[in-house]
Amino acid sequence: METFNQRKFEDIHGEPISFLQDNQSVSRKYTLRGLHYQKGEYAQAKLVRVITGRVKDVVVDIREGSQSYGAYFSVELSGENRKILFIPKGLAHGFLALEDNTIFAYKCDSYYNAEAEGGIIYNDPDLAIDWGIPPNQILLSEKDRQLSGFKDLWV
Repeated sequence: METFNQRKFEDIHGEPISFLQDNQSVSRKYTLRGLHYQKGEYAQAKLVRVITGRVKDVVVDIREGSQSYGAYFSVELSGENRKILFIPKGLAHGFLALEDNTIFAYKCDSYYNAEAEGGIIYNDPDLAIDWGIPPNQILLSEKDRQLSGFKDLWV
C-alpha cells in the first residue's frame, strides 16, 4: 500500500508539503484522543490513517473567518478501508478508537511543541459532536479531561 506520494499530493492539493515528523499510537476500544491542535507558528497539517483497527476521526474548523468555522467533519478510518485523511493547518483533530489494539499513524508538517498545544473538550455543547457511543463508555486521558470549551479557544 502506498501511503504517501508527493507528486499525487501536489496534484490534488495544488501545493507542496514537507512532512517532518511521523507519530503512531495504540489505543484500546473507546479511547478518545483529542481534540488537539498546535497554535500559531507551530500549527500542523497532518496526514492520518489507521494501520489496524478502526476509528471515528473528527476534525473541527478553528480558522477564524472561515465559512465553516466551528463546524466538524467525521469519517471512519480503518486498516480495512485504507482511507487516508489530510487535515490542513487550522483544524482541531481527535479520534475515537472503535476496536482494541487500534494503531493510528500520522505525519506532521511541523514539529510538536508542548507550549503551543491547545485543545477542545470532546463533549463541547457548542460543537455537539456525535461520537456514536454513550459518554459513559468513553475512555479519556487526564490531559484530555482538562481541555477547554470551543468558546475558550486560543489559537
